[in-house]
Amino acid sequence: MTVQEQYELLEKTVRAYNPAADFDHIREAFAYADRCHQGQKRKSGEPYIIHPLAVAQIVAEELKLDSESIEAALLHDVIEDTPATHEDVARMFSPTIADLVEGVSKLTRIQYATKEDEQMENLRKMLIAMSKDIRVILIKVSDRLHNMRTMEYQSPEKQKQKSLETMEIYAPISHRLGMQRIKWELEDLSLKYLDPVGYEEIISRLDAKKTEYDAFLLRTQTQIDDRLNELAIKHMVYGRIKHPYSIYRKMFNQQKSLDEIFDLFAFRVLVDTMGDCYNVLGVIHDIYKPIPGRFKDYIGTEKPNGYQSLHTTVMGPDGLPFEVQIRTWKMHEIAEYGVAAHWKYKQHGQGAGTEGKYEWVRRLLENQEGADAEEYIHSLKVDMFADEVFVFTPNGDVQNLPAGATPIDFAYAIHSAVGNRMVGAKVNNRIVTFDHILKNGDIVEIMTSKSAKGPSRDWMKIAKSSEARSKIRQWFKKEKREENIANGRSSFEQELKHAGLVMKDVTDPENLPHLLKKVSYGTLEEMYAAIGYGGFTAQKAVSRMKGELLRISRQHQAEELTLKPEEPPIPVPSRPVSKSEQGIIVEGLDNCLVKFSRCCTPVPGDEIVGFITRGYGVSVHRADCPNAAPERRTGQEGRWLKVTWGSDTNESYPTTIDVVCKDRMNLILDISTALSSTNTFVSGLNSRSTEDGFAVIRLEIRVRDGAQMKAIMNKLNQISGVLRVTRPAG
Repeated sequence: MTVQEQYELLEKTVRAYNPAADFDHIREAFAYADRCHQGQKRKSGEPYIIHPLAVAQIVAEELKLDSESIEAALLHDVIEDTPATHEDVARMFSPTIADLVEGVSKLTRIQYATKEDEQMENLRKMLIAMSKDIRVILIKVSDRLHNMRTMEYQSPEKQKQKSLETMEIYAPISHRLGMQRIKWELEDLSLKYLDPVGYEEIISRLDAKKTEYDAFLLRTQTQIDDRLNELAIKHMVYGRIKHPYSIYRKMFNQQKSLDEIFDLFAFRVLVDTMGDCYNVLGVIHDIYKPIPGRFKDYIGTEKPNGYQSLHTTVMGPDGLPFEVQIRTWKMHEIAEYGVAAHWKYKQHGQGAGTEGKYEWVRRLLENQEGADAEEYIHSLKVDMFADEVFVFTPNGDVQNLPAGATPIDFAYAIHSAVGNRMVGAKVNNRIVTFDHILKNGDIVEIMTSKSAKGPSRDWMKIAKSSEARSKIRQWFKKEKREENIANGRSSFEQELKHAGLVMKDVTDPENLPHLLKKVSYGTLEEMYAAIGYGGFTAQKAVSRMKGELLRISRQHQAEELTLKPEEPPIPVPSRPVSKSEQGIIVEGLDNCLVKFSRCCTPVPGDEIVGFITRGYGVSVHRADCPNAAPERRTGQEGRWLKVTWGSDTNESYPTTIDVVCKDRMNLILDISTALSSTNTFVSGLNSRSTEDGFAVIRLEIRVRDGAQMKAIMNKLNQISGVLRVTRPAG
């Protein structure tokens, strides 16, 4: 399809649901985007304009949004990827469209200390724009959906990185906004790259049983149809197999095979009125045997994203369990399109004003105040993306909390004063501990006292929601500043000692400004206070400072080692020498000591360079090691040598591999099996789990050459749940 044909399809799609759309403006937006992106290509080799057109098509076809949204989708990359500015777009189109485009654009022109900081700031910027105009996130999700649909043109590393970000951020945002269809597609596309083996296994098993499953779906659909027709209930019914990621998650969480999945099938019955929903529920329970504890009424208690439906799981005559969802047509539209349902057919921003329903976006931003990047992203995952639990106050008011929430979360959800004065809690009229996990339907009563001393520091570890943690932090920040500084200093000094560092290096006037910039605080006292009230951790402070001190130390060493004019240069003979030391041939030197740098651990097959050290011979680095980067060689050209691998290499060389993966049972066992199958000698293994369900594993191994290294890395990449396998350098 040509670019022009694709644009004509877009116009046709918009005309079908919104004939009153401003097609002159839409055409102008397309023409302007086409001019701005002229000469740019996508990784697939297609003209870049294909991407904005595809995003606009998703905005129109999947979400049926207004004219301004279509124009903003066509222009969504011009501020980020072309010389066009916010002012240009505002002048040519409108300030509203310019704000939408700006909200979708990443903060590409700013340098950040870490990838997490960059991701946090991009998310924060997007959420701020989203709180002003919800269409920002609808266009951003459409942008991500098209990028995921064309992910096969990216490198394997980029595929995993973008898929992980999609799974952790964009799919859950789609869920939080109620856009189920887009959420499912994003999850399935991400799974395809995060665990290709698991994905292919599910797809092939479903294809193998397609005939059998289709027959079951048709048979059951006919049974429900016939009974509802007998009772003259106007309806539509259809069945489907659950999408691959939904099946994968159940297999992964419950350690079950596909045949053991409890409810592989789901049927949906759409009716005209709420009364009919409950009538149909009675009919379904009459035809099939309901499974106890598997009924949910989201009509009586709707989800925060507006989702309403009755869910019940029943046992069919074939002994196969399946889920039935019953809802009205209006509920169905909100379930499929979520937030976007409120924008259908609206023109010139007339949908504005519905953002009051999304006050939770502003609350999210407020709750993250003072959090560092890792905490920010972790809190977002919990607050926006966790499953919900619905609990009640003694008066019958519903409180919605993240799954795993405790009475502490409940107390602070009511009011910060209730949380600060809490001395006890009752659940269903029984006294419980503060770490009691709340369940759907619990009636929670908080006991308070005016003489309460306030929250305990342990509550930070117990609270699940960032709203509760933020309010606890604020209390400590306000009430206990001196105590926070003392506790923070003590924790920091202890961690510093543990890391083998000394305080005088930190307080050195030359080092301190660089170190404070690295931890993003104005003074040490501010940092101590943050550590004291829980806004930052001593481990993170020391970890970041340690890296910066190492960089400063290397810089000083490099300056000291730079050849001064009055010093005689180190003699480097010009005669070629072919004698090999440890499998390394050093051009121009004979009988010299050779050592392999620990920062990048080169092995035969790697491209390498040599550096003449003082008193330690020649240090061999991988050519891609940051410590051997061309900019690091300035002023020391005479000390960098050409080195090559000889024919008499050692039997094995020590090296290091980092593996990032989804944490699960038997993960280390699978990695050990993979290493064993490649006859790899393992000299060390260090593993740590993160709070959000990942594992980071460092392997210290010995290999013959790069070919064995590549085979090992390929083998590790094939393990279920492995996201990234890298060789550290620098």
